[in-house]
Amino acid sequence: MPNPQDALPLPPRPSLERYRKLAKELVKAGKSHDGNAISEWTNRWIETLAQRAGSKPSLADANRTESFAREKLAEKCTLTNAQFVIARSHGFESWPKFTRHMEALTRENSSVGRFEAAADAIVTGKLSVLQRLLHEDPPLVRMRSTREHQATLLLYVAANGVENYRQKTPKNIVQITNLLLEAGAEIDATANVYGGGATTLGLAATSIHPELAGVQEPLLQTLLDHGATIDQPRTAGNNHPAVLGCLANGRTKAAAFLASRGAGLTLESAAGIGRLDLAKSYFNDDGALKPSATRKQLESGFRYACLYGHTGMVEFLLERGVDPATQGDDGQTGLHCAVIGGHLNTVKILLQHNPPLEMKNIYGGTVFGQTLWSAAHGGDPEIYIGIIETLIAAGAELPARHVPVNPRIDGWLEQHGSYAEPNWYWFGEEPRSNAEKDELGNY
Repeated sequence: MPNPQDALPLPPRPSLERYRKLAKELVKAGKSHDGNAISEWTNRWIETLAQRAGSKPSLADANRTESFAREKLAEKCTLTNAQFVIARSHGFESWPKFTRHMEALTRENSSVGRFEAAADAIVTGKLSVLQRLLHEDPPLVRMRSTREHQATLLLYVAANGVENYRQKTPKNIVQITNLLLEAGAEIDATANVYGGGATTLGLAATSIHPELAGVQEPLLQTLLDHGATIDQPRTAGNNHPAVLGCLANGRTKAAAFLASRGAGLTLESAAGIGRLDLAKSYFNDDGALKPSATRKQLESGFRYACLYGHTGMVEFLLERGVDPATQGDDGQTGLHCAVIGGHLNTVKILLQHNPPLEMKNIYGGTVFGQTLWSAAHGGDPEIYIGIIETLIAAGAELPARHVPVNPRIDGWLEQHGSYAEPNWYWFGEEPRSNAEKDELGNY
């Protein structure tokens, strides 16, 4: 199934008849002996959507949709399955729900049309448009989306969990949030995303968009001021409470902010935000864990401390007997996590405890391989050269060939006997066409 967040946008003035025709064309492509027929169908559809929306066609959308269409039509090449592909690709659970949504959009002043317009107004910062819509249709503020996630309008301010093309944070999002709440929005309404139970507070805290817009803390404070529950067990999705959800998504500032506002902390989350004072309270004088903490929390907290460079916390937990070889569900050890975060001092502390250098994560990456991947995906070359030097000095194997990283690191590695292989690509990133090659670059 496609991720509901990957929903394709509907074009302006969508036609249900066009979509019925599109489904029939997909069936025809699926029955064709031409192996490229489904790919060509997908590309035409994505290009048409992009043209009508005035945007560039997305290769990721095309690849994802093509893969899903091939999967469903391989099960059974029927009109029902083709219609399901289209409905799911737009974020709806079924073709009947999709058609009801489309039919509602054609009715003048329908509540569905108003909801869609209000959602667009929220993510584009059009406060006056939102005010007008709420004035004309007061129940709108508690209505839910007809898409799978069933989000209320307030949940759209989080820029998380809903369709990706609406995950945007305008600078006036706090004003918009206040408007919605004063109009009667339910503060702790949940959305059917990330396993269910996610609230606006949890989604906003774990979203990168409010952070990049520089409004995350004011937005969170506004929600708290209006009574948002800070410690619902699944508020951040994936069964995560707020602070832990922030740590799992790289939102360390939001994690610390919520902790300062009274969010509950376990040993795991205390370690993740570097609260050594609180972490100590989970151990007896002899170094043994108290019943209020678990070994799983200890090991996960250790990896978070490594990931975010809380070196003092890492030293403390190592002294309390945590195994540096402990792996998370993704196979990452503390050392893997430290190199992902680019924390050289943490790497040096870990190396004093003889962690395994060649242990692999679920992607097949050793610590050295993870270092190169992290450097290739936005890491500071100078920091990562220091990490590479340190790992090699500790005995990490230097491969004779490696996937291209960046000119600075590739040059350093070549001087030390490892050569970039120009035809190698990072896992999952090998281009499938010349156009995709242009978009991805040389990785």
